[in-house]
Amino acid sequence: MWLTLKQKHGLHVKRETVIRMLRELNPLGTLSRTRRRFVRRTYHSMGPNDVWHVDGYDKLKPFGIGISGCIDGFSRKIMWLKCGPTNKKEPEVIKNNFIDCIRNYGVIPMRLRTDCGTENGLMESVQCTLRHDHRDYYAGAKSHMFGSSMSNQRIESWWSIFRKQRTQFWMDLFADLRDHGHFNGTHEHQCLLRFCFMTVLQADLVECVHLWNRHRIRSSRLASCLGGIPNELYSLPHRFGSRDCGLDEVSTHIFRGHQTEDPCDDPDINDYYQQAMQQHGLQHPETWRAASQLLITLKGIAGL
Repeated sequence: MWLTLKQKHGLHVKRETVIRMLRELNPLGTLSRTRRRFVRRTYHSMGPNDVWHVDGYDKLKPFGIGISGCIDGFSRKIMWLKCGPTNKKEPEVIKNNFIDCIRNYGVIPMRLRTDCGTENGLMESVQCTLRHDHRDYYAGAKSHMFGSSMSNQRIESWWSIFRKQRTQFWMDLFADLRDHGHFNGTHEHQCLLRFCFMTVLQADLVECVHLWNRHRIRSSRLASCLGGIPNELYSLPHRFGSRDCGLDEVSTHIFRGHQTEDPCDDPDINDYYQQAMQQHGLQHPETWRAASQLLITLKGIAGL
């Protein structure tokens, strides 16, 4: 402040005077700075389905795999966690993930929060369309919120937990394949890696969601949301003095686009690997070790 007064306003004031004035004008701010502690914002949520936080996880994108996740802000229940190819169809894939989740739970969230990425555009349109005829304050265009990744705190904070528990293993595994010359980052190698690992990785994500939604979260003094088991917080909010903020699902079939299970994201390449496996008597992998061996085998067959 002393430097700001001097450089910006041309005022030459003694430091002791500035310190004394700050103590009088803003005693709480001065006290918090003296303690050298961050003043954290408190997260507020009215109940389950009040806000769904959606984001993409990019740590596996160098290997051609993107992960999309959604978490309920109140209960911290993971609504979906799915992997897929990183390509121009990503907005369509994320939109279909959102619609599948709505159909599975039979509820529309009151609000949806994402970052400003172009991959979220179709999902935003679906949310605003589904909420168009409602009469609450957040109806229509207000039902979706764009913001920076840092402000999308629920899902961003969960990604750090997710990396420690799951993705660090996959990052190290794929990096080892690259270091040993089995992966070079080209489109062909990305297709092969997805063909071998996508099913195994998705099974691991399903297990991760299963375990997370059934574990107990400790209460925190920095948040108004209660501690507890995510599934219970989501399904039984009245036990915790809250209410379900979701709205009844309407027909979503008009939004459903054509989506095929093609890990390679290229039908010709996918058919080639399927035929190669049949000709050589290879089985689809169920573990990461089997997937690694399949990748090395198919790489040799394809001459990559």
